[in-house]
Amino acid sequence: MKSVGPGTYGPSALATPANAVTVVRLLATPVLLALVLALGASWVTVVVWAVLAGTDGLDGWIARRQGATRSGAFLDPLADKFLVVGALVALVARGEIWWLPVALIAGRELGISAYRVVVGRRGVSVPARWTGKAKAWAQDLAVGLALLPPVATHHHGLVVAVLWAAVGLTFVSGTQYMVDRRGAAQTVGTIGASGAVAGLGAQPKGAR
Repeated sequence: MKSVGPGTYGPSALATPANAVTVVRLLATPVLLALVLALGASWVTVVVWAVLAGTDGLDGWIARRQGATRSGAFLDPLADKFLVVGALVALVARGEIWWLPVALIAGRELGISAYRVVVGRRGVSVPARWTGKAKAWAQDLAVGLALLPPVATHHHGLVVAVLWAAVGLTFVSGTQYMVDRRGAAQTVGTIGASGAVAGLGAQPKGAR
């Protein structure tokens, strides 16, 4: 078994500082959704949104320094999707944005999440790509602009434009994951055939 140093965690660890941040984000998301439904675009909701969206980088930063874990690889994307899709659905419920781009984003996120679980069980790890980060930033920006009072009131077209840009990036990154998976599956198949590596599927993902 690979040893870990002081202040670092092995792949199977659960109680880690990074996971604690992620769990707090998960538990705080319903509060944000309630604020969006009650207040819509307001300074209160946009500040709460900025804190929750900004802490996505915090748990990832901690994980990179103290050791990525399998539990973190599962919880972090779950928290991100719950936060973003939940906020978008709440905005649709208030009539602030159209349902179609939100449905496209939610469908892609659910589909790719299920896909990653399935291929992960087969020992195929799909690493994070810059397109995935770009779509996450675009989604965060779209929600932030929709909650920012001056923009939501006077520049709704900007919110719509950024939201559709997020939809485009969402599907570009989804396509990239499929391409990456095909290459990774071929690599795993080659290694498996040679019997060179055992237990490859037990390694955590490269990015949380």
